[in-house]
Amino acid sequence: MFDTRLRQLIDPLLNRMGAWVARSGIGANAITLTGAALVVPLFYSLLLQNWLAALALLAANRLLDGLDGAVARIRGPSVWGGYLDSLCDYLFYIAVPLGFAFASPANELSALILVASFTLTAVSFLALAAILAGRDLGHGAKAFTYSTGLMEGGETIALFIAMCLFPALFPQLAMLFAALCFVTVLHRLWQARSLLR
Repeated sequence: MFDTRLRQLIDPLLNRMGAWVARSGIGANAITLTGAALVVPLFYSLLLQNWLAALALLAANRLLDGLDGAVARIRGPSVWGGYLDSLCDYLFYIAVPLGFAFASPANELSALILVASFTLTAVSFLALAAILAGRDLGHGAKAFTYSTGLMEGGETIALFIAMCLFPALFPQLAMLFAALCFVTVLHRLWQARSLLR
């Protein structure tokens, strides 16, 4: 819901950082894979309930996720890079709830429901993106068409931060967010019906 506005705020800084990184010869895919590698220590930090380390790794992962796009825009995006970025994003999105689930049996059911809601949200997003390939719905130049929704990347990151700051509230936060993800799926279903007539 807030991703378009957030991008307007953070893209200028990411683009400046991306220009410096691109000049150094580091490619977007290397940055994507470095961010993905951080998912392993992030998962273990959550498992061990080391919330500060988890927050730091979460922030580093998301910084690299934004930086790879900035470098790709400078050096030229590729379809492979877009695919790799999307796959690594979902690795991150699934690892966080799983880390909380492994940290405490009390989190298992809500983590499972949250991952299920992420799966449905991903399908509603990616299936529509595949069908609308080549069109732009207002999110700028990307590897594929982005459709908006109530729960997007910015909201998910805010959720993960809140979970690390208030880990005892994980079940409640997960169930609330899962419900909002299901609303997002219904919204995208309505949006797809309107766009695909």
